[in-house]
Order: sequence, then C-alpha cells, then structure tokens
Amino acid sequence: MKTLDDLLGEGVSGRRVLVRADLNVPFEKSNPGTISDDGRIRAVLPTLVALRDAGARVVVCSHLGRPKGAPDPKFTLAPVAARLGELLGSAVVFASDTVGADAQGKAAALTDGQVLLLENLRFNAGETSKDDAERGAFADQLAALADAYVDDAFGAVHRKHASVYDVPARLPHYAGGLVLREVEVLKKVTESPEQPYVVVLGGSKVSDKLAVIKALLPKVDKLLVGGGMCFTFLKAQGHEVGKSLLEADMVQTCADLLEQAQGRIVLPVDFVAATEFSADADHVTVPASQIPADRLGLDIGPESVALFAEAIGGAKTLFWNGPMGVFELAPFAPGTRGVAEAITKIDGFSVVGGGDSAAAVRTLGLDETAFGHISTGGGASLEYLEGKTLPGVAALEK
Repeated sequence: MKTLDDLLGEGVSGRRVLVRADLNVPFEKSNPGTISDDGRIRAVLPTLVALRDAGARVVVCSHLGRPKGAPDPKFTLAPVAARLGELLGSAVVFASDTVGADAQGKAAALTDGQVLLLENLRFNAGETSKDDAERGAFADQLAALADAYVDDAFGAVHRKHASVYDVPARLPHYAGGLVLREVEVLKKVTESPEQPYVVVLGGSKVSDKLAVIKALLPKVDKLLVGGGMCFTFLKAQGHEVGKSLLEADMVQTCADLLEQAQGRIVLPVDFVAATEFSADADHVTVPASQIPADRLGLDIGPESVALFAEAIGGAKTLFWNGPMGVFELAPFAPGTRGVAEAITKIDGFSVVGGGDSAAAVRTLGLDETAFGHISTGGGASLEYLEGKTLPGVAALEK
C-alpha cells in the first residue's frame, strides 16, 4: 500500500490531488448551520496541510448525512468549507456541485497550494449505487478532476462507494496518515492484544453489535455491556426492564452468549430510570432487578460505574465503542463520563472506537490525549474487528 509520504516524495507541486475525507460532521439541532463537533475536520488537517504546503492543488471530497442521491440543501457542505478554511488559516474554494461545471471549472482554476471542497458526494446517485456501471461512471467523473488520489476517510472505508472503492482503480492511489494509523491500531487490538483485554460496548441495539461480540468473545478477558443494548441481556437473565429499549427477538441469542461467555460478560447492576426520554423527566436510581414497569433506563447507575471501573482498571488493552446511556442529556451523562474517566486512567493501550464514543469524549470535555487512540470510524472499526474486508482498504492495496 503506497502512502501519502510516497506521494510527497514523488513531488506534488502543480499536481491536482483528490483527497477523500470524512467530513460527515454533526450540526446543532437548534441551529442547523452550526457544526457541533468538528473533530472529523481536524482529523484530516495534517494530510491537507502537508499537500498544500508541498504545492499540491488539493481537491477535497466527502459525504454528509444521507441525502437520496440528489441535491438537498439540508446536507450541503458549505458550512464545512467555511470551518475548514478557518482551521487551515486560508480560504477554501467551494464548488456548488460535485462533478459538474462548477467543480470542473474551479478544479481547473486551482493554483499551487489552494484547497477546493466539492459539494456532497451523495448528491449524486452514482456514489452509493450498487450498480457497478453507474458507480463507475461517477468515479470516472471524479477521477477526471485530479492526477492522484489520497484516501484519508477511515470512517468510510467499509463502504463500497465510488469515491472510496472505484476512484483508486482510476488514479495513482495512496493511503493518508489517518487511514494508516487506524489500520495499525486495529491490527494491534485484533491480532496481538496484550492481556488482560477488556472491551466496553454500548449503544442501542444488540443486533448492531452481535457480529463483533461473537468475534471478540474468544479473545477478551472481560466484555462490559452498557447502553440500551444491555436490557436485552438483562431480559435474558429473567429481569423485567420496564419501558427500556428491548429487542425481544434477540433475548435467546443473548442468553446463549451469556452461557458461552462463562462470566466474562459483565452487565450493569443499577440504572437511572426515567418516566420518559427527556432531560426534564423524573428519574430515580434503581437496582437492575427493580426497574419499574412505567420507566425506562437511560443511563447506568453509580454502582455499575464502580463495577465497570474495577474491571477496566487492570486492562493492558482496551477497546470502547458505544455510550453507556443518553449522554447528550445532562441527567443521563454520568455513566458514560464515569466509564470514560476510568479508561483514561489505565496503564494499558486504549482505543475509542469512533462514532458516538468519540463524540462523547469531546461533548463531555474529556482530555482526548488521555486515550491511546480515538478512531474516526465507528462502523469501520467494528467491521474490522469482525474480521470483514474493508473495501476502501482493499482498493488501496491493489
């Protein structure tokens, strides 16, 4: 796999370089034009700065949200272009389309060291199409904008999309530093994790994490389960869970996993149970076996945090994916905060598996440098841990 360093060594001055970035940032619900977490923009800055400073004419492309293959103002990358320019310290040119006349004209007009951001890739049906010909046709148009391609969007490498999978076949292609680091870290936690190996999983659904649980269970010393997904495990133990999130069709699967794990799956022992999903809802802390029928668990309780912290404390390798509760609402943030703080104190190597976990670290104001690695790709991280081939990585290896 050729790298960004290889490309820089070949010389990029005067060359147009297409960079696939992951700029799929969240926006404030009360103010849709305001970015609430610019972590993904910051993550790709080293690659963009290195190319810019070496004289490349940088063409950046990314998706944002899930538009339906056509332009949708709700998902424009224009606010991202503005923020990217602020972080780079120089204006970023923005194209109002992805491969149309505006993109073609602005890409052709770039001067050495300039950066152009194309409009949302997913405004084009060819980006996500399952039809190879349609995807390939869009990849041809993207590739025509540049002389070389760099993938630094680890958060998208598990997608067989045109900008990730097909463009590398059409241009000299290189892996950015972010992608290289992510793959290196994930190899470390899958192929040769130092024991004790502790995994912390949260999030809403067991079904979303079933494959990774099955893949990790033979390797881990402890698997700590929080978030909405833990209620299906509790139901499998015979507990009532009130109005808490429950996947009834997964109860037997969870029972089988608990039997297979022989005590290595650790579940919460208490919860913050609320009358409704709201920051203003009445809430009480109750034992796991006593969740009232008219309440739902929205966070793990203090005894669970202490239990999890004890298991986390001795870890030499730790992987965390998924919050312990609805951390976005202040009354239900302490569980995620407590577990995250315990992770920052271990002597071993810790990996935050992207997605909501990475967002929680920043939202809760935790010290990012206290974690060994914070991934930019939640879904990609999980698929790698499952043992799946990531299409974007495979494309770079050809």
